[in-house]
Amino acid sequence: MLKDLQQSFRTLRNNPGFAIATVLVLALGIGANTAIFSIVNAALLRPLPYKDSSRLVQLWHVPPAKSFPGMKRFALSLANYLDWEQQNHVFDNMAIYRYANFDFVNGDVPESVPAGAVQSTFFAVLGVRPLLGRTFVPEENEAGRSNVVVLEYRFWKSHFGGDPKVVGRKIELNGQAFTVIGVMGRSFEKPDWAKIWTPIAWTSKERTVRGEHHYLAVARLRNGVTLGQAQAELDTISRRLAARYPEDDNGWGATVVPLREEMVGDVRPGLLLLLGAVGFVLLIACANVSNLVLAKTMARRKEMAIRAALGANRGNIIRHVLIETTMLSVTGGLLGLALATRAVELFSILLANKLPQTTDVRVDGWVLTFTLLLSVVTGALAGLLPALRFSQVDLEETLRQGLGKTDSDVGSQRSLRALIAGEVALSLLLLVGAGLMIRSLEKLRQVKPGIDANHVVTMTISISPGKISSPLMENVFFDRVLAGVRAVPGVRAAATIDSLPLSGDGSTQPISIAGRPQLAMADQPEVATRVMSPGYLQTMGISLKRGRDLNEHDRADSRPVALISESLALRFWPGEDPIGKHLMLTFFPGVTREVVGVVGDVKQSGLDVIAPEATLYYPCAQVTSSASASWQSFPLSLAVRFAGEGDRTQAAVLRAIHQAGPTVPVLDVRKMSDLLTESLAQRRFNMLLLAGFAGLALLLAALGIYSVLAYSVKRRTREIGLRMALGATPEQVLRLVVFEGMKPTTLGLALGLLAGVALSRVMASLLFGVAVTDALTFCSVTVLLGSVALLASIIPAYRATRVDPIRSLRDE
Repeated sequence: MLKDLQQSFRTLRNNPGFAIATVLVLALGIGANTAIFSIVNAALLRPLPYKDSSRLVQLWHVPPAKSFPGMKRFALSLANYLDWEQQNHVFDNMAIYRYANFDFVNGDVPESVPAGAVQSTFFAVLGVRPLLGRTFVPEENEAGRSNVVVLEYRFWKSHFGGDPKVVGRKIELNGQAFTVIGVMGRSFEKPDWAKIWTPIAWTSKERTVRGEHHYLAVARLRNGVTLGQAQAELDTISRRLAARYPEDDNGWGATVVPLREEMVGDVRPGLLLLLGAVGFVLLIACANVSNLVLAKTMARRKEMAIRAALGANRGNIIRHVLIETTMLSVTGGLLGLALATRAVELFSILLANKLPQTTDVRVDGWVLTFTLLLSVVTGALAGLLPALRFSQVDLEETLRQGLGKTDSDVGSQRSLRALIAGEVALSLLLLVGAGLMIRSLEKLRQVKPGIDANHVVTMTISISPGKISSPLMENVFFDRVLAGVRAVPGVRAAATIDSLPLSGDGSTQPISIAGRPQLAMADQPEVATRVMSPGYLQTMGISLKRGRDLNEHDRADSRPVALISESLALRFWPGEDPIGKHLMLTFFPGVTREVVGVVGDVKQSGLDVIAPEATLYYPCAQVTSSASASWQSFPLSLAVRFAGEGDRTQAAVLRAIHQAGPTVPVLDVRKMSDLLTESLAQRRFNMLLLAGFAGLALLLAALGIYSVLAYSVKRRTREIGLRMALGATPEQVLRLVVFEGMKPTTLGLALGLLAGVALSRVMASLLFGVAVTDALTFCSVTVLLGSVALLASIIPAYRATRVDPIRSLRDE
């Protein structure tokens, strides 16, 4: 083994061009795989930073299919959760939580701090302990005792300088004093929006509410309990509750989702697709290296024959070739690891908003082990065919023929062509995937979002219940804000909305149609609801199809009105004029709203949501009471349309807002066009990576074809010289060599097309508006790959036409 290592090192040292080319090819393949595996390891394989994380699950309601078509998960109602908690026998512990928002003044700058309002069992369920202090006790979930707070690690560092004496300190949130009782560790970020945690305090009335769904929940399975058993238990409880409370719970079910699946489910298909893509790149690299090694070893057949004549058996020869390729592969792996380290840093930045916050992408021990094993396996795979080929050398025939520098070997040529066909087929698969992603992204860009995002800037204004104690006061405050903003020179329109388009946020509520049979709430249809101020349609560029827009006369003391989207009108009044029809929001009993206008459909949840979302808009001024047991103010978004780009005017708008509320935080100031672009960010990232890997595969395939043909021309110099001496023209020689290169290429294209049709179905969930067998994509990439292969064939073919027949025959 040691002698083989020494001999391989000398051989590679004496052939630096071959060694460098091989190492670079392997470095690209191994580096790409290492980089993507680092992300997959962090997001999908590495355990979550919680105790026995495999036992943690997320709990959801499953809404009635007829009210929520296509929706599989829904937020929880408090009363139902409390029944789940009391009646289940499959969970060790459960905890409920929801979003909350607090005003925190740090110096003179107001800041809105997103928080997790949690049950006292929350941290125990996840199995985490604070870095400093303690977490909540059950008594702190009672009203009047909930003014305590636990800080997130980064919030503690940035706002309190990492002061270890922060425990016991009083801070002001929403104008009230809260006591800091603990600080969580660096890796704890659940829910991912929370910068602080506070206890939930429920009144006895809130504990009985079943129709309002505002909560999320986590639970820990008991030892030995499977996911299926937990699901069956909650199904039983849900049926029991539906029978006991048919008005609220009929048709409502439950689902149990592993916490890891909940955190990474959205990114899993894309990551696995990229991992498969880089796997194909590595296989192409292996085929390329096999070609290089096979071609190089063909020139050493005499050496192999002499080794065999001196006593080397088949295993000795196989070992010698495998050691050589493994040395190259390990060297390429080390270089690839360096490339992957840089790539991981870049991917961490690009994927910062796409992966769970707990995902720490880094090159750790598992990644290093993966790279080492991958390098060894790649070296063995790349050298296996050449090793087997030359371990079967015909000793007598080889020594008798001598195999001079211009002899050929038909068997090895067949192996080379087979490897080329494999490279081309794999390259075509990647090109098909990249082409489908490009076409899908292009289709998404053509989708009309239902708004005009140009020259619109959005921002979030957060006001706390401590400053605004009722919806009526909130309306007065925002009226002042809008009056000040609209008076700013350069502002064409301004309005507020509770949820921006494309954000995926917003409320859905059950409604009933006047004049139709009254249904139980569980059977009532649900629609998306938006609370907006007059001028929102003009600000966002939403078209008014019929009727009128909301205006300043739609006040609390006027008749309740609403706008509806075209899809809502078609759903409830097909073939009828909906203007003048009446409906009621179930959570606002006794308030019947008249439909005064129909507006165009708007993409609320994303450009890739094909079905239009039935949406109802009603004026902020007519929200004078809350259906909830206690008033809770939520952030509103302010949209401003400028005459131009508005960069200089934004500062004046912010000043106008702070004149209306000096301590009101203004967050997330950004252009609506940027939000539109960000909605495509994940698909664009997947497309760019897949296209990059496909381009790399195309380059490797071209290099493979070129190297094999260049070697073939060199080995067949005598044959080509004889052909030309006997009258063959340069054009005939050119066709001969090009045909030799295109024959395996054509086979590879055929195999790649067949495999592409089968494997492209795996990408169906990642495509939009494009069939998995899109003819334009398949034809385009086939022509592209065929053209590149033709170009790679022409260069060595042209060199073949320059052979001097007299000189080649004299050399022999």
